[in-house]
Amino acid sequence: MSKKVEDIKIVGVVGSGTMGSGIAQVVASSDRDVLLVDISDAALDRGIKGIEKSLGRLVKKEAITEEDSSSILSRIVKTTDFEGLGDADLVIEAVFEDMDVKKEIYSKLDNITGDDVVLATNTSSLPIVEIAVSTSKADKIVGMHFFNPAPVMKLVEIIKTLTTSDETVQFAYDFALALGKEPVKTKDSPGFIVNRILIPMLNEAVFAYQDGVGTPEDIDKAMKLGTNQPIGPLALVDLIGLDITLDVMDTFYREFQDSKFRAAPLLRQMVRAGWLGRKSGKGFFDYS
Repeated sequence: MSKKVEDIKIVGVVGSGTMGSGIAQVVASSDRDVLLVDISDAALDRGIKGIEKSLGRLVKKEAITEEDSSSILSRIVKTTDFEGLGDADLVIEAVFEDMDVKKEIYSKLDNITGDDVVLATNTSSLPIVEIAVSTSKADKIVGMHFFNPAPVMKLVEIIKTLTTSDETVQFAYDFALALGKEPVKTKDSPGFIVNRILIPMLNEAVFAYQDGVGTPEDIDKAMKLGTNQPIGPLALVDLIGLDITLDVMDTFYREFQDSKFRAAPLLRQMVRAGWLGRKSGKGFFDYS
């Protein structure tokens, strides 16, 4: 029997970091109960504080009321007990990008959740089919890639693997719509749509700087004014993190075996130097 969006009352969210807490807020804002799961109370507390700050900003902007904020928070229950996910109608996993960690989580979910529960991963780069075939529910596993910050960004990429059923894909698409998002369907290919196009563009900006085409300031100014982007590519690499950008490029190169996805040598050198962007205080620009 196909699962219907209107039947979804309890949503499990695994991982209470930036993405997991943001997704929990979005789901709770749609009048659904959320079970937010992580491995420690400290991690859960940080996630809840992040949600409180996010809701506080919305109250300040008068986008929601204090009562709305309190109601949303009341619908989020935090726990370190995975067993509670047995009551979930849908589970969205949003832990960090480590295949072994994800497989361990899906092994638990496989045993705990019912046969008709859809399991969605928020991965931005890992091959979802590898997660799917490690379970007995390969047809029920789908990608739901939210963008940061999840409460603000409208896009959700719905990713179909070779094993995902059409019904599961349509359910995930419809659920994203029910959350007020603008979903797009894509297939399980490195980077999906957005990062497949975005990350190589950012890498090319590094090549341009490396080759002396322009200063970081002029490269970013040219791209902002010439293509109407809100942030320049090198500033965006600094925001994402040079290490993360490099890791995605290396994944593309490994998966596609195509030289167009080779990382700029300067990017690798800067990562080795510890110049990771905003989080380290130095990247293509200085944040100290």
